[in-house]
Amino acid sequence: MTTPTVAARTPFAIDVEAGRTYWWCTCGRSAKQPFCDGSHKGSEFAPLQYQPQSAGKLWFCGCKATANPPLCDGSHKKLAP
Repeated sequence: MTTPTVAARTPFAIDVEAGRTYWWCTCGRSAKQPFCDGSHKGSEFAPLQYQPQSAGKLWFCGCKATANPPLCDGSHKKLAP
């Protein structure tokens, strides 16, 4: 399995709308982080669909190592420098 590219070593704070569909980048290559721009094409990665239940600020994972995709779980703190 290919390892995703670390897009950022910090999460992305995003104001989301309830019921709206967001496509989180899983490969780390998107220029529109934390969301997909199609850069995964030709790889084994695919974007992850996410629909928040309520509006508000959420912290989307930038390191792509979260155990709770697409949201940050602090995994970036454990990455090697």
